[in-house]
Parts: sequence; structure tokens; C-alpha cells
Amino acid sequence: MNPAFWNNKKVLITGHTGFKGAWLTIWLRQLGASVTGYALEPPTEPNLFEMANVEDGINSIRADVRDLDRLCKVVSEGKFDAIFHLAAQSLVRLSYAQPVETYSTNVMGTVNLLEAVRQAGGNPTVVIVTTDKCYENHERPKPYREDEPMGGFDPYSNSKGCAELVTSSYRRSFFNDENSALIASARAGNVIGGGDWALDRLLPDCIRAFSAGQVVALRNPNSTRPWQHVLEPLGGYILLAQRMRENQGRAFTQAWNFGPDICDVQPVENVARRLAEFWQDGATCTIDPGKHPHEANLLMLDCTKAKDQLGWRVRVGLDVALQWTAEWYKKVQAGQDARKICLQQIDAFNQL
Repeated sequence: MNPAFWNNKKVLITGHTGFKGAWLTIWLRQLGASVTGYALEPPTEPNLFEMANVEDGINSIRADVRDLDRLCKVVSEGKFDAIFHLAAQSLVRLSYAQPVETYSTNVMGTVNLLEAVRQAGGNPTVVIVTTDKCYENHERPKPYREDEPMGGFDPYSNSKGCAELVTSSYRRSFFNDENSALIASARAGNVIGGGDWALDRLLPDCIRAFSAGQVVALRNPNSTRPWQHVLEPLGGYILLAQRMRENQGRAFTQAWNFGPDICDVQPVENVARRLAEFWQDGATCTIDPGKHPHEANLLMLDCTKAKDQLGWRVRVGLDVALQWTAEWYKKVQAGQDARKICLQQIDAFNQL
């Protein structure tokens, strides 16, 4: 990654009030980018966006990606160098309760963003963020490559597979000449890090329980996921956008996986117990015997392409990611500044 590349670049981030969007905004501001954010109000209380004062120094727009007219106006007037599309309904269990909202946000929100770029013209670099769950998952012990079929069992996963298909179609139909926008998609694993308070996610559930002196109940202790610190895929998104612009061609306008090394594809129970060790204070977990909606038991990503062609690499293993996550929440609870902690961890990450 070339920090100088981002100085004074005009960047749009959809979903900047969310967990990953807030971290990305902080990082790009540190690199000197001029950031515009487009999102609904922060999805949780508390939230990283407000605690880290992410709104300071950016143009923050409260709007819905399902509002095509508003989105077209923002993209047209902004004349952005780069766009990162993170706005989404991102929870598997919530997608069972709200399937229509999930599809309308994740599928039509992506259509609207790409349509806004098409109507605005110009040639920004655009990174559409989806998920590792976009693949047709046969729960095999072999990582998925970018050229494998889209699918998804639950509405969230399936909607992200649809978003990948939309991205591919728009890229081939409308962004296929040397003067058009450069469009790529990015599929990350299960991200962890400080500032996530979402419901029904393992790490936030653990932190809430540990902070209250309670035992955390694990729904699917044997479910195995590709765990990674939030800075790992965000670094991949930033690098991908930079590579697309520097190349001035279509070599990088593809789908890309950004996941951890295979050794960090771990069962839920292992991750929760390791986090408890870093948290200390008697933190512990147990198994919830209740019945729960279907979630995949095994999922792995093959990131060979990103490593070989982009020069991307994993910098933080799972143990360090869990340690940094525990430290982030501990320091915030002790009254330290959330944004300062984020910047310290970004600096530490960049030095690895």
C-alpha cells in the first residue's frame, strides 16, 4: 500500500456509520483522503461511529442506499476518485426475520450504487464489499476460490451472492471500456475488532457477557469460520482500489477473497475460549442447547489470487486479533479515547 496515493483523493464510503465502515473511514482519513460517507444512522447503541467521533472532518450524509435519486445526486456531484460500497444488512439471523429488507438493501442497494456510478460517468475505482458467505457452500474441507458458484442458504448469504452477480453483470455490460469506472468486488471472512456491538455476532456477544460478569452461551460451538482482524480485509480493499487505479487497465476488475491463513479457520468455541483467556476477570463460556436457525458449519477462503496478484498478505494472526480486540474494549471501558486506540492499532498493523 502506498500512503501517498490516497492523499487528497476524493472517496465515497457507503455504510460509514457501521463497524467496518467506521474503521475504513478512520484509516482513509489518516492517509489524507477527503471522505464522504453515505449511510443510515449507526445501527447499534453504543457504536464506533459516535464513540470514535468518525464524523469529524468528513462530509457525512444520512441517507438510504435504496434511495436511487439521492444516491445518484451524491455520486454525480461528488466526482469521486474511489468508492467503497459497504452499506448492507449484515446479520445472518436478522435476515431470517427481515428477508425483504435484507434483499432490498443488499441487492437493490448494490444495483443503485452501480447505477449511480453509470449515470455519473467518469472512471472512479469502485470496490463492492460482499462476504465469504456468498459462495454455494457445500461445507467441504477445501477453501473456495473466486471463480466458484455463488449461492447462500440464508437470505443474508444469498443476497450477497446476488450482489456479486449484479456486480459482474454491470461490470461486463456497462464498465468494459478503457474510459469507464473500474469495478471489483471483495469477499472477506468473519471480521473481529474493537467497536463492534452488533447483536448475534460472537465477539460482541462475548464482550457484553464478559463485561457484565456473565457466562456467554454459544449457539453453534462447532461452526468453523475464517476469523480475521477488521484491518486485514480493509487493507485489502484499500490496496485493491489503489492497484486498479495504478494499473489503468482491467487486470484487477475482478472478484477477490481476503481471508485469514488456514490455521486461523477455527471453531466458534475455540475462539470464544481464547478471547476469554485474553479478557481474564473470570470470563468463561458455555454451550446453548437450544434450537437455532441454520448457519453454515464450515467455510474457508482461498486467498492465493490476492496474495500473488495484488501483493496482499495476512499481517495479524488470530491470537493477536483477539488480543487487540480485548485490549480495545478494556481501554475504552477504562476511559481511553476510542479513536486514538483505533489509530494506534492501525499504526501497529502497518508496521507488521
